[in-house]
Amino acid sequence: MTQSHHPTEITLHRERRMLELAFDDGARFQLPCEYLRVYSPSADVAGYHNKTPTLQVGKEQVNISDIVQVGLYAVKLYFDDRHKSGLYTWNYLYDLGVNYAQNWADYLARLEQAGHRRQA
Repeated sequence: MTQSHHPTEITLHRERRMLELAFDDGARFQLPCEYLRVYSPSADVAGYHNKTPTLQVGKEQVNISDIVQVGLYAVKLYFDDRHKSGLYTWNYLYDLGVNYAQNWADYLARLEQAGHRRQA
């Protein structure tokens, strides 16, 4: 059985483009909006019907414009680039936090393989 994680605090730091999350087990993560955007669980990003995820480029300056809780299990993040699909479940956000370093390295490697460079 998968352990269920629940946030105790969700804080958007707009000026830093960072979402801070604290969970009931004491874990705390600071996740960049760009990271959350490129790892959106939406079908158009994650891939339809188990297809390869769509590489997101040019998201360095993206920010979250709104956060709406969905039931007792998720939030919907609205980004200022008009992306607003995909539900970020508590467990998915926790997983993004725990695996940030590996996921970010994978994203940067995919960008490089595709010939893209992040803007500073």
